Amino acid sequence: MEAKHQVTTAQDRRESIAKMLEERESLTVSELIARFKVTDTSIRHDLTVLEQAGKLQRVRGGAITPTSARSVSSFAALARQNAQEKRRIGRVAADLVRPGDVVLLDSGSTVAEVAVQMPGALRGPHAITIVSHSLPVIDEVGSWPQPHLICLGGLFLPDRQASVGPMTLADLRELSADIAFIGCDGLTVEGGLTTPHMLIAEVGAAMAARARRVVVVADASKLGTAGFTPIVGLDAVHALVTDDRADPAFLAELRRCGLEVVVV
Repeated sequence: MEAKHQVTTAQDRRESIAKMLEERESLTVSELIARFKVTDTSIRHDLTVLEQAGKLQRVRGGAITPTSARSVSSFAALARQNAQEKRRIGRVAADLVRPGDVVLLDSGSTVAEVAVQMPGALRGPHAITIVSHSLPVIDEVGSWPQPHLICLGGLFLPDRQASVGPMTLADLRELSADIAFIGCDGLTVEGGLTTPHMLIAEVGAAMAARARRVVVVADASKLGTAGFTPIVGLDAVHALVTDDRADPAFLAELRRCGLEVVVV
């Protein structure tokens, strides 16, 4: 929300930024430049001063609240679990993308690795279109040269580093994609893909419905585990990319269900 009083000094500007963060939880340098009509250097100095005062946590391209910073740390801790397997899964999954594809990328650390591992030939200007509600994905793709990136709006969940809710779902209803990469916290034959968070499940289901091909990326620790709420059943999934710690008998059962299973 914009400050109602005229910002005339650097201190006024910093107070306004702090108030904006109380309501928004995250801000970008570019929007602050546009809001206050000052230079990039001035805004970055403001953020440094506010960080030193404990008012915010600086991140690439902007700032988040200290509460959000703890959530980023929590997300980073999850990303470090089975990190080597996730990198391999991301690399193989990214190779499934073709030039010109519209790609939906779900939330979660394994899906984020798909973006990180995208081949160089697909990172060029308008080589592919990326659509995502995941802040780590948006941050990664935003660093590519002139990316064609669509950021889905919605309510930001700091612990999931992703936007959710009616706005996110409405944005997805206007789109169609060649391929969707979906993450999960559990995958069983009976229950399909599951997650602890109902709003995250809604977005994953909407992405699966809007893509011609649905690929699940999940390390072996997620397989055979049933979570709290369903995302989609296995009938909505075309392929699974997982790691070589997965139970061969369980993978064979998935193949009998019609899934293409890729083990890395």
